[in-house]
Amino acid sequence: MANPRRISNPINTEIPIHNTQIYPSFHSQTLESRFSRLKLFFKKPHSFPLLLSIFLLLTWIFLKIHQENSQFPSNPTITTKRFSIDENQDRDADANIIRFSTGFPSLITKDNRGWMLDPVSIALDSGISGGALICASIHVGEIKPGGLRGNHRHHTCNETFLIWGARTVFRLENSGFEKGYAQVTVGGDEVAVAVSPSGSAHALVNMDSTRSTFIVGCQDRVITHNNSNSDFNVWEDLNS
Repeated sequence: MANPRRISNPINTEIPIHNTQIYPSFHSQTLESRFSRLKLFFKKPHSFPLLLSIFLLLTWIFLKIHQENSQFPSNPTITTKRFSIDENQDRDADANIIRFSTGFPSLITKDNRGWMLDPVSIALDSGISGGALICASIHVGEIKPGGLRGNHRHHTCNETFLIWGARTVFRLENSGFEKGYAQVTVGGDEVAVAVSPSGSAHALVNMDSTRSTFIVGCQDRVITHNNSNSDFNVWEDLNS
């Protein structure tokens, strides 16, 4: 008996090759379509809140970064201190100064809002004589790290100072000392009121490496800074 004929179907083992060249074009068209829709969306009025939110977010991020960077000196190894001053403390009374803590509670910090005072009234109440009783002239200023203000003597006005912000040396002419002056250092966490009577030299030096000193000066007479009513560069060790 004859064997039946087998019909064999050959199996195609070839892997079909797809044309991948169309995909870049397809993706390109998809991206263009998305950009077109995005541009169309931003042209509509209801996109304004989204744009405003993005702008505010970016502004907040920028300010946050700027604030964090400003808290640290760009090169903390460099010091701006220019003066080599003996910071041995004399008595506050000899330098006509009174100081307060900025912490709560204190005599000048009555609540958590911070400190506040009237320097003229506090000087009088503290028994410091020779200061300004009225403020005919007021000056507000900053002393940057390593900086100096004063080192002069006024012959025609009394002055009262408010000092805070950084470690600051206050020097006041005092004939009762062999060196000719009394000197104290105000701490960075303190607020001080100092008095310089007419004819007494005074100087303020910021001894801090990073923080600024801030001062308010009250004079009981408006003066012009010239050689006829003031002496300048009184102490040579502060002229360097």
